[in-house]
Amino acid sequence: MRLGLAGTGRIGTAHAETLKSFDEVESVVVADVDATRAQSAAAKLGVEAASLDELFTAGLDGLVVTAATDAHPGLIIAAVDAGIPVFCEKPVAADIPGTLAVIDRIGASDVPVQIGFQRRFDAGYAAARAAVASGELGWLHTLRATTFDPAPPPAEYVAHSGGLFRDCGVHDFDIIRWVSGREVAEVYAIGANRGERFFADAGDVDTAAATLTLDDGTLATVSLTRYNGAGYDVRLEALGSVSGVVVGLDDRAPLRSVEPGVPPLPGPAYPGFMERFRPAYTTELRAFLDVVAGRAPSPCVAADALEAFYIAEACELSRRERRPVGLAEVRR
Repeated sequence: MRLGLAGTGRIGTAHAETLKSFDEVESVVVADVDATRAQSAAAKLGVEAASLDELFTAGLDGLVVTAATDAHPGLIIAAVDAGIPVFCEKPVAADIPGTLAVIDRIGASDVPVQIGFQRRFDAGYAAARAAVASGELGWLHTLRATTFDPAPPPAEYVAHSGGLFRDCGVHDFDIIRWVSGREVAEVYAIGANRGERFFADAGDVDTAAATLTLDDGTLATVSLTRYNGAGYDVRLEALGSVSGVVVGLDDRAPLRSVEPGVPPLPGPAYPGFMERFRPAYTTELRAFLDVVAGRAPSPCVAADALEAFYIAEACELSRRERRPVGLAEVRR
């Protein structure tokens, strides 16, 4: 199997290294809008380098897209038009109209597209989903999701990120849909700024909370922040009428009990998402090999990314207007 990779930043380089390690992958070709960076990454990894245009005539069996968000639509469409199965890190596009345009363009094609929501491939989240589906929790009454970054990204990133709900919370929105098997009907969201001024300057917030009402009446809460100094903290609680489970409460969770006699977790805390989800990224890319080989359909299609984006859009509207927002208001 010969695979291409577009975008040789941090996550792209990590993905290329993972792809190279698979026995089924015979060669990897990397490209970047910055040719020097692509050449450097190729030399470091011992793989081939090419221009972005050359990827589509390089005899690829599949393409992995980890480029900047504004390049996603063009690369997805070019790959589908060339008959090349494509994996693209979220999002499909920077906004809902762009996402819908891509979906409309590729809708008539049978070339598979997989969107990268790595939490679906994390062992803990998969176990929670199985527990919900089996009925062992009884009926769900509450889902509590948390994504706490240890430190904020650079100001220039925040200015073009789309905001905390679209950039960060979208992972929680996707996983709530995936674990529960339900759709979100309504949201109410709030946000706050107590950190760097550049969040407010970008019209964004550094901390947020949202309450989601699912279509069967189940309630979900999502808490987000860019300032969790204790470490990277991503968890999900699924609580039912019979039992409950939690994802992410392991030896490296950045939590300290103040109850008498309770020992501290051994740690250290995860410094970031790459360390926390490294096994999930590997499993996700291995799943893409099955998609490329025709052994399995895409496990996360562009329409899934659109649904998560709708929830993020509704949360942002709710935050700005300080009112509940039904998903029907933002659907197009």
